[in-house]
Amino acid sequence: MAPGIVDHPRPQSLPILPLGHPNILIPAARISFPIPESLASPIIQLLHDGNDLVGAVPVVAAATPSEKDVYQAYGCLAKVVRLVRPGLLQASQPYTLVLQGLARFRLSPPFPSPSALLPACPVTYAQPHLTSPAHIPSDQIASNFQLAALRLIDTLSAGKGSRTIKQQDTWRSIKTMIEHSAGSPEKLAWTADLLFGAIPAAREDALDYLATFDFEARLQKATELFIKHTSIEEVSNKISQDVGEALSKQQKEFFLRQQLQAIQRELSRLTRTGSPTVSSSASGGNTSPADDEAEDADDLSELRGKVEAMLDGSEERKMGLRELKRLKRIPTGSVEHGVVRGYLEWLTSLPWPTSTSEKAFFPTPSRAFLTNARKQLDADHFGLEKIKRRLIEYLAVIRLRDIQAKQQYLALPSTETNPELRSTIGSETPLVSSSAKKIVNKGPILLIVGPPGTGKTSIASSLARALGRPFERISLGGVRDEAELRGHRRTYVASGPGAIVQALRRAGRADPVILLDEMDKVGQNNHHGDPSAALLEVLDPEQNHTFTDHYINIPVDLSQVLFIATANRLDTISFPLLDRCEVIRLPGYTYAEKMQIATRYLLPKQIQANALTPDLLQITDAALMHIATRYTSEAGVRNLEREIGAVARYKAVEWSEHSEITSSSAKIQHTDGKGSYNSVVDVADLEAILGIEKIEPEERNREEKRGVVFGMVVTGDGEGGLLNVESVVLPGHGRLRMTGMLGEVISESGEIALSWVKAHAYDLGLTSSISQDPLKHPAEIDIHLHLPAGAQRKDGPSAGVAMICAFVSLLTGAIVPTNVAMTGEVTLRGMVTPVGGIKEKVLGAHRAGITRVILPRRNYKDVQHDLSSHDVMRDIEFIFVNTVHEALDAAFGEGVLGWRRTAYTTPVESRL
Repeated sequence: MAPGIVDHPRPQSLPILPLGHPNILIPAARISFPIPESLASPIIQLLHDGNDLVGAVPVVAAATPSEKDVYQAYGCLAKVVRLVRPGLLQASQPYTLVLQGLARFRLSPPFPSPSALLPACPVTYAQPHLTSPAHIPSDQIASNFQLAALRLIDTLSAGKGSRTIKQQDTWRSIKTMIEHSAGSPEKLAWTADLLFGAIPAAREDALDYLATFDFEARLQKATELFIKHTSIEEVSNKISQDVGEALSKQQKEFFLRQQLQAIQRELSRLTRTGSPTVSSSASGGNTSPADDEAEDADDLSELRGKVEAMLDGSEERKMGLRELKRLKRIPTGSVEHGVVRGYLEWLTSLPWPTSTSEKAFFPTPSRAFLTNARKQLDADHFGLEKIKRRLIEYLAVIRLRDIQAKQQYLALPSTETNPELRSTIGSETPLVSSSAKKIVNKGPILLIVGPPGTGKTSIASSLARALGRPFERISLGGVRDEAELRGHRRTYVASGPGAIVQALRRAGRADPVILLDEMDKVGQNNHHGDPSAALLEVLDPEQNHTFTDHYINIPVDLSQVLFIATANRLDTISFPLLDRCEVIRLPGYTYAEKMQIATRYLLPKQIQANALTPDLLQITDAALMHIATRYTSEAGVRNLEREIGAVARYKAVEWSEHSEITSSSAKIQHTDGKGSYNSVVDVADLEAILGIEKIEPEERNREEKRGVVFGMVVTGDGEGGLLNVESVVLPGHGRLRMTGMLGEVISESGEIALSWVKAHAYDLGLTSSISQDPLKHPAEIDIHLHLPAGAQRKDGPSAGVAMICAFVSLLTGAIVPTNVAMTGEVTLRGMVTPVGGIKEKVLGAHRAGITRVILPRRNYKDVQHDLSSHDVMRDIEFIFVNTVHEALDAAFGEGVLGWRRTAYTTPVESRL
C-alpha cells in the first residue's frame, strides 16, 4: 500500500452517490461540494450505521434537453471525510460534503437509474493490489511517467501560487515518492492518481482517465496530460513573472517619485521659513513641484507656439498638433512622455516654412554681388579657375532667381496698396501676374574630385562665405549604416534623426551649404542597409524636395540646399549616385602654383599660428622650392604646409631663446651674425631644421639602360606620376613573364605589345625573315617584364606604348632617353588610342623632371583645354602620335631604328 493512505476494505456492493456536473472524484484525490438536505439525510443515516464508504459515480449530461441524465459506468470508492451542517443563521444554505477517493470500480450491469442515493449496488474493482506480472508496466512507460511527473512538480513548485513552506514541503514529499517508486506498481498508481487530481484537467480527460482500468494505459494517459500541463504552466509562469516585474518597476518608480516630491516640498518649506539649517544653495537649486509644473507648462506653450507658426495645412503642422495632443495625455513621469517631447523639440527646431516667412521680403543681391563673390574665392584659393567659374555661374543663377521671386512678390494684390514697399523695391522692376508659377530653387550637386590636399574641402566654406549662408560639413568616410544618414525610427531606443536633418538644425536655415566630404569612402551594401542608396534621394534635385528622414517621418525640403561633395576617386562611387552629381575634376598643382600658394597663403598662416610676425620669419623662394621638391612629393600642398609649419616652430623656439637672453626688443638681424637672431631661412638652413632630404630627385635614379622606359600613370588618390617599365632577356622557350602585381587589363596590354613586336620583327630588323619569331631565332629566349613597387596594384589601359618601346629597346639595343615619358594604349593594328587623366599625368611628369612627353593625338584637345594656361607648356615638349611607328620614332629619335620598309604606312584592317 502506498504511503499517505490507510488501507480500507473494498465491499463488493456499495451505496451509489451521484456526482453532478462538473464534479469527478479520482482515487487519492479529495473533493468538497454542496449537497441538498434530501441527499444529506441518507448519508447521515449511513454514518450512524457505521458505514462511511460510498460509491461516487459522475453523472453524464444528456445530449438533448428531452433526455435524462445517465450514470457513468465507472466510479470511485470514496470515504466520507466530513459532512458539514449549515449554521442556525444559514439554515437555507446546503450541506457541504467532503469525500476522499480510494479506488476505481465499474458498475455491474444492468446500470441503475438515477435517484438521490441508490441502495447497495454490485461493483468490480480495478486490479486490487497490482501483484500480477501482467499488471506491471514496462520500464520505458514507467520511466517516461517519472520524468513527466518530476518536471510537472518542479514547474508547479516554481509557480506563483506554490510559495508557502507547507506547499513546498508537499511537493517535495511527492517528488521523493516518485523518485522511489521504481519497481512498485502501487506507488506508481498512487502518485499518478494524486498528481492527476492536483491539476485542472478537462472533464472529458478526467472521465477517460477514471474509466481506464488497464494500469499501463492509465500511466500513458497521465504522462501525456502531465507534459501538456507542464508546457501550459511554464508559459503561465513566464507571463506572470514578466507582468510582475513590469508592475514592480512601475510601483517602485511611483514610490520614488512620491518620495522625491515630498523631500522637495519639505526643502521648499524650510527655505521659505528661513531656517538656518537648510539653505537654497544646500538644496542644490531644487524647485517645488508647482514650479516644475509651471516650467513644463511654459515649455509646452513654447512648443505649441512654434507648431502653430507653421504653414496652415502643412504636414509638419498636422504632425506637431497631433503629437502635442498625445503629450498632454501621457503622464509626466512616463518614458513615452520623454520620447514624444524629444520628437517635438526636433520637429520644431527644423527650418520649416512659416506663415511669416512666406510673406517676408529679402533684398535681391546687387550687381556687385558676383564681383564680391569672385574676390572672396580668389582671396581664399589660388588657381582652380574651372571650379571658380562654375561657382560664379551658380551664384549668377541665384541672383536671377531672386529677381524673379521679387517680381512675383510685387505682383501680389497686397503690394498694390503698399506704396512704401514699392518705393523700397523700386518702381523700375516690372510686375508679373499673380498666378505665375512659384519658382523652385533646385540647387546643383557639385562633386569635386581630386588628390588629397588640393583644397576640395575649403572651397565649400569659401562659397558659403560668398553667399552669406551657414556652412555645415558631413563626413561620409566610414559610414556603414543607412540610419546614420536617414535616422532611426522612433520605435528604437535612443533613436534620432540622421546627419542631413541634424545639419539643417545646426544651420537654422533651409538654404545652407552642406559639404558631403569623402563620398568615395562611404560604406557599401550590408546588413545595416546601403548608405550609397540613401544618398540617391538626397542628391537628386528631382526628389530631394521631399526627402524623408526615418525619425522625423515628414517630407523635408532639401531643394534649397547647396550640396558640395568631395572625393579622391570615382571608381568606388556607384554609378547611379555618380549620375546625379556634376563632376568637377581638381588636378594637382605645378611647382610654380605651389610657390604662389606657399607665398600667399601657407607661410602667412603658419606665421600667425606659431605666434610670429613677418619680420621674424622670412623664407626665400629658393628655400620654398627646395622644400616643395626635396621634402614633399604630392599633388596637393598639405605636406608642404606641414614642412613650413616645422620651419616656423623651429624659428619660434630660436626667437624665444634669443629674446630671453637679450630682451623683447632685441634687434633682428637679417644677415648671419654671431649672437643675433637671423629671420631669413635659406636653402642651407633647411637640413638643420627639417633633417635630411626626404625625397630624392627621380632624375637621379633614372639611367639610360636597354629595355627600360618610363610610362605615365594616375594613382588611386588622383596624383600623377611615372611608371618604370623594366624588361630583361632570359634563356628560355620564347615566353613572356610579367610581375609587379598587375591587373588583367595591364597584363593584356603586355601581351598585345609583344604580339605587335613579333608581327613587325622583320621590319625592325630583329629577324631575317617574316616568318621567324624573335624570341626563338637565332636563340630561344624569355622576356621578363616588371613594373616596380610590387606591393601596389597596377591596372588600366594606358601602358601599351611604353611596353612596346621597352620590348623594342630590349631586342634592338636602342635606348630611350631618361627625359622622355609616354602614355597611350595600342591595338593589334598598331593604332595608338586615347587615354584619360592627361592633366594629372603631365603634372606628375613635370614634377619628376620630364621634358618630353609622348601622347596620343586624340588627347591633343585635353592638353589645350586643361594645360594651356600652365607653366608646364613652356617646360615640356609634347609629341602627339597616331601609330606605334610614330611613337617609336618619337621615343628613340628619327633614324635610330633601322626600318627595313622605308615606305611604312598606317596599317589597314583589310586588303581587297
